[in-house]
Amino acid sequence: MELNPNQVRLMMLQVADAIIVAEPKLSQADRDLGDGDHGLGMKRGMEAVKAQLEPMEPASPEQVLVATGTAMMTSMGGASGAIFGTVYRAGGKALAGRATLDSEGLALFLQAALEGVMKRGGAKPGDKTMIDALAPAAEKAKEVTGQPVADALAAAADAAEAGKEASKDMIAQFGRAKTLGEACLGFPDAGALSVTIMLQTMAAFAKAA
Repeated sequence: MELNPNQVRLMMLQVADAIIVAEPKLSQADRDLGDGDHGLGMKRGMEAVKAQLEPMEPASPEQVLVATGTAMMTSMGGASGAIFGTVYRAGGKALAGRATLDSEGLALFLQAALEGVMKRGGAKPGDKTMIDALAPAAEKAKEVTGQPVADALAAAADAAEAGKEASKDMIAQFGRAKTLGEACLGFPDAGALSVTIMLQTMAAFAKAA
């Protein structure tokens, strides 16, 4: 089972809606670590994504995902815009030439997204950033490339959730949360929460498709 370009577009519209609805939860997660603007930034980014994708008649999954990243990057500004824009732009470009999104494409997307974000931001697993959800999701996707894309997405989403939970026990190395030291223990990274919501929404869409 795989997703055609229009299904990828519809999936990303569902992801946008899920993030917009989650804004209060994302803002609170960010406030717990000393900032507080992550949820509003993500909401603004996803509203721009919706405006971009709603009229689109996509020819490829790459087109949908790169457009998603570009909309986030240009509308959000700041670190989150650059990071989440990179997720979709770098990940989308890894799907060049592919007519559909299958489990192999998912693995390519997540790996390229991870490498793009690590290169851009300098963070690594264990630094209490969104990478702590993205890295295990990418690793899991590589393990399940033979499965239908719905099953691969579900496995990646579960891995991201476990990574997000694990981030509660990490001391932040980046952003304002870095100044908190041990006071940030017990709280998940807000970006890791965003990654988890995105992948869970994708998995639910693919299961119903």
